[in-house]
Amino acid sequence: NLLTIRTGRANANMLDRVEADYYGAMTPINQMATISVPSSQQLQISPFDKSSLVDIEKAIIYSGLGFTPNNDGNVLRINIPQLTEDRRKELLKQCKSIGEEAKVAIRNIRRDGVDSIKKMEKAGDLGEDQALDGIDEIQKATDKHVKQVDESVSKKEKEVTTL
Repeated sequence: NLLTIRTGRANANMLDRVEADYYGAMTPINQMATISVPSSQQLQISPFDKSSLVDIEKAIIYSGLGFTPNNDGNVLRINIPQLTEDRRKELLKQCKSIGEEAKVAIRNIRRDGVDSIKKMEKAGDLGEDQALDGIDEIQKATDKHVKQVDESVSKKEKEVTTL
């Protein structure tokens, strides 16, 4: 999900992929706490259950996001540092890989659709023209969605590279 990639500004979606141990089950932090944005460079996490504060803190530290939360006993505060050039390059690679994963998923859906049309044609449920029309429609939808993914990735890359 491209929303989880940070762009130098605080955003509550940055922690969407972070999960903490909550009574033996890995649980997304946004289901265990309220995540707010008090300023453009800070996130504040207020857990519903204060006993989970330390687990949430550990999960954020080990998440690989590069954040160090400040624990005051009631809430966690995360100061979002400005992005360095190296970190920007790393985030650009992440954007591209998320985009590629989305395109692969779209192509897999296309393959499944084409396979079902061919099976229906073999079974006699569809004529040859109908099958070709269906395959053409699937290809058009695939191209449209791949283009949308490319646009989203390039928009996010622009956000990441903007100082």
